[in-house]
Amino acid sequence: MHNKIVIEYYTDMLCVWAYFAQIKLDELKREFGDRIELNHHFITLFGNNEVRIARGYEDGGYAGYSKHVLGLVEHFPHVEIHPEIWIRNIPASSLPVHLTLKAVQLLEEKGELPQQIYGVRTVFEELVWQLRLGFFSKLQNIADERVLQEHLLALDIPLEKVEAEISNGNAYAALSLDIDEHRSRMIEGSPTWIMNDGRQRLYGNIGYRAIAANIQELLERKIDLPDWC
Repeated sequence: MHNKIVIEYYTDMLCVWAYFAQIKLDELKREFGDRIELNHHFITLFGNNEVRIARGYEDGGYAGYSKHVLGLVEHFPHVEIHPEIWIRNIPASSLPVHLTLKAVQLLEEKGELPQQIYGVRTVFEELVWQLRLGFFSKLQNIADERVLQEHLLALDIPLEKVEAEISNGNAYAALSLDIDEHRSRMIEGSPTWIMNDGRQRLYGNIGYRAIAANIQELLERKIDLPDWC
């Protein structure tokens, strides 16, 4: 029986489906605890929103996309979405927030973040959630440096250490690796869950029970070999 299942989790911070999926992440950690290892990666779907949405969304640009997102939330009552989402305070790109998060993630790996736990979330995971909540629920432009700094300070994350990981190039290197994996692993969208050394992949609005069943099946295997059927 395996001790720990590694889950590579790929999202874009501006993806509404990843916002909806946070409840599944939390439940996985509650159900499986230290039997799983969840690694966050950030892919660039909303790298240029002027091109992707304002000019690229055929059903009305930003206004049409806003209507689309607000229509989705009716099916996910566990979260709130601001009625002016994608109308005001629109982030130009998800890249600034991804870069900041990679810097914080590097600090977590070095053990240089506060050892606070937020329910089942680490400080890094709480930052990810608070930034998503800030954008979708509070209409914050999370690409704005001042907004990012406010979120870091709220969780007692040292700004100077985050800035150092960015200025020395380490955060750029980590983000570049995520972007490379987006291409090499042919990840279709956000969120994507990859397990079993890439042999098991779940994408999009997957139900919690389907994700949990995949994890449970891997935990119950005696040896890690590809299935024959």
